[in-house]
Amino acid sequence: MGGFLSELGKKLAERWLSLLVLPGTLYLAVAATAHTLGHTHPFDLARLTHQITTWANRPATSTVGGQVVLLAAILIGAAAAGLAAQALGSLTERLCLAADWPAWTSPLPQLAARQIARRHDRWTCAARIWHHHRAQDAQALAHGQRADPAARHAAERTMTRIAPEEPVRPTWSGDRLNAAAVRLERDHHLNLAILWPHLWLILPEDTRIQITTARQNLTRATTLTAWGLLYLPLAAWWWPAALITATLTLTGWARTRAATDAYALLLEATTLLHTRGLADHLGLGPTGPLTPETGDTLTHHLTPAPPPPPPTTG
Repeated sequence: MGGFLSELGKKLAERWLSLLVLPGTLYLAVAATAHTLGHTHPFDLARLTHQITTWANRPATSTVGGQVVLLAAILIGAAAAGLAAQALGSLTERLCLAADWPAWTSPLPQLAARQIARRHDRWTCAARIWHHHRAQDAQALAHGQRADPAARHAAERTMTRIAPEEPVRPTWSGDRLNAAAVRLERDHHLNLAILWPHLWLILPEDTRIQITTARQNLTRATTLTAWGLLYLPLAAWWWPAALITATLTLTGWARTRAATDAYALLLEATTLLHTRGLADHLGLGPTGPLTPETGDTLTHHLTPAPPPPPPTTG
């Protein structure tokens, strides 16, 4: 038991150090640099070195007690910055996935609805072009000819850059994650929200680890975007902080899209591979391919019954 607690404490300390303290310490260092150099001397290393030496030679930092207090203050400040980034990262993730956008505080739902309408118009146009190329290629194949698929593939890429399925959320990441649920419902009559908690319980451990890792990568990506936003106020004192903000925000945006795509792919693939096993566990039908009929039966079986009507009075 003692070894387990020791190992658990070690892992928690490592996570605290890597997720909060180290990024927070870097943030404090950049903040101190911004305060020292300002706009007029943005890259004056001699000025920065002189200021650090001045701080180090102060009487308060020359004693052991002062150094302990300084170290504690840095750790607390770094942890506070890390917690702020985590909280802002959660908000960023909520905005990126936009699963509950109708419930956002006004005027965000109105802005989201306009964005969805614009994306829907673009997607509809791109989807029509893609389906046109598909029809042409199918017609050529029916006549014994194989058309060059380059135009069809280009049209498909144009469409999926907007959204993999018909847009119902204001962001690409939100629509990408929603597309997994849409496809499972359309092709196999599976309700992912109802199915997933039951499916998770029978998944092999290595599959769980892969899905958990993919989900953590998505959280880290949105947290990186949050760090970029936290650097933005420092640009009021030190303009290079704006470059840091732009770099971290763009990197976080790209990683969020990639992590969302990987996570959605894993959700969809895992559901297709293991839903038949869940049906067998529940004794629903013979072993065989996953059909829409199996999906209907499984979804109906797992959907809780509605509450009974309240008793009539009088």
